[in-house]
Amino acid sequence: MKKTVLNLLFFSLIFICTGFNEPCFHDPIFQSEVWIAPTEANKIKNPFAGDVKSIDAGKVLYETYCVACHGEKGKGDGPASLSIKTKPADHTSGKMQKQSDGSVFWKLTEGRPSMDMISYKLVLSDNERWFLVNYIRTLSVK
Repeated sequence: MKKTVLNLLFFSLIFICTGFNEPCFHDPIFQSEVWIAPTEANKIKNPFAGDVKSIDAGKVLYETYCVACHGEKGKGDGPASLSIKTKPADHTSGKMQKQSDGSVFWKLTEGRPSMDMISYKLVLSDNERWFLVNYIRTLSVK
């Protein structure tokens, strides 16, 4: 129960904060930009690649931090997706799944407030962000 209340407060804070962004952040020009991690991100190696325990831990983290926007199946259709300006990424898409682990890790770390994606650098440890990367890999369309 306590964790649920904390999650609710966390997501409420996200929506309050993203609601006060500069108007240009919600300009259609910004929304149409493709979010590409820097080339160096592709060189970052996943220390937990293929580790089943990390995938299980990633699922718990995904349910806690990502489902509200990205949905239970990762299609970008979570309940909070209706209240933000930019449609969340579809984690099942080929476009998403073709990105390197390092690129996905970099995006989770840095975030992109102009696209309503927060940084998890101060919220989740490096290992936890890798666990999320590994779980996101399981969401690919089969």
